[in-house]
Amino acid sequence: MNFAYFITKKVARFGQHSFSTLIIRFAVIAVAVSVMIMIVSTALITGFKKEISSKIFGFWGHIHIVDSGFSRSVLDAKPLSKNQPFYPSLDTVSHGFYDDYESWGGQETIVRRKTKAGIRHIQVFVIKPGIIKTESKENVEIEGILLKGVDKDFDWEFMKDYIKEGRAISFSDSMMSKEILISRQTADRLKIGVGDKFRVVFVDDKNNTQIQRRFTICGIYKTGLEEYDRKFALVDIRQLQRLSGWSEDEVSGFEVFLDDIDDLDIMTNYIFYEVLPPNLYAEKISEKFRDVFDWLDLQDINEIVILTLMLVVAIINMLTALLILILERTNMIGTLKALGATSWTVRKIFLYYAGYIVIVGLFWGNLFGLGFCYLQDTFHFITLSEENYYLSVAPIEIRWGVVLLLNVGTLLITVLALVIPSYLVTRISPVKAIRFK
Repeated sequence: MNFAYFITKKVARFGQHSFSTLIIRFAVIAVAVSVMIMIVSTALITGFKKEISSKIFGFWGHIHIVDSGFSRSVLDAKPLSKNQPFYPSLDTVSHGFYDDYESWGGQETIVRRKTKAGIRHIQVFVIKPGIIKTESKENVEIEGILLKGVDKDFDWEFMKDYIKEGRAISFSDSMMSKEILISRQTADRLKIGVGDKFRVVFVDDKNNTQIQRRFTICGIYKTGLEEYDRKFALVDIRQLQRLSGWSEDEVSGFEVFLDDIDDLDIMTNYIFYEVLPPNLYAEKISEKFRDVFDWLDLQDINEIVILTLMLVVAIINMLTALLILILERTNMIGTLKALGATSWTVRKIFLYYAGYIVIVGLFWGNLFGLGFCYLQDTFHFITLSEENYYLSVAPIEIRWGVVLLLNVGTLLITVLALVIPSYLVTRISPVKAIRFK
């Protein structure tokens, strides 16, 4: 049997009533609280990023295919024909491959990149700005709006979860739909609801004239993305094509939806290099709306700061507990050295004991941390300002690999950080320690 481990079990068993018991309990509590906060903060930040990203991707797709002479603004897209070799067959791609170049030792080598999954869906869109004008007996309301024209290929899977009143747009093969899906924000500001009609005024840049169209509200949606809810409404794509003087084959671009978000970079390059003709360009939505995604990336820094602080707290408390244990067991240290135990063997006793304390703290930290995450995910008792955070409740996303890494990392880093302080054992003289009272 491992001698150091044997002594550690005896110390842990018979040291329950020593004066260091309170300090050890504080150390366990500190480790538990640190681990709990690390688990909860990681789950919250991961859930926060996932929920907001999924909303943006659900509204815009993961990749935009537009004319190569594009601007980053969705309003400046040039019309392009939807009769492309990749449309609509692009959604049959199960994996993407393309050759990339990497530099090794000053030489470039060709690396074959492959995606994890494929393309789920592709759809067309047209964007056109307008002005909503409502008239009542009391007053006239005017509101700027961006109309997003969608076709029968539009995937309503995302939007159906956010339609709060009414229904989605109904499409007919014979005639254009005059229905419109507006946001809750727009409806509240203009004091209109499902079934109401209003006019939208458009500017004809070619003739420098105004064009009006009357729409009927078929539904009201609320995604929580205040910036987009405030600006956008959905209509039949043919309405905007006619207003822009385009044919029914011309669109602003294509929205591509992926099966796996981890494929975003590789699939964007695959589509651009392997699929598209020279006159078209593939752009990630994270580049088109860089401000939002830069803000989300800042959450990674917050996560690192929180994890670092909690780890430091755990280490400091464990260091205090270890030093008190060594001072309390000075007599035992002297006796073991007098019986022939090496300094390293004695140090291992205290490191094992410290590891035991950390493991107990990890157990309680995981219990309370994962329990808190379960309760929040089930009952949503922590709410947020949707106007500021795009979400009404704090989201939870537990990644079990990260939880395991936090536990193993905390155990290893904390114990390794105590190796140097345990060197104090080597400074204790057996003769003086045995006489120590």
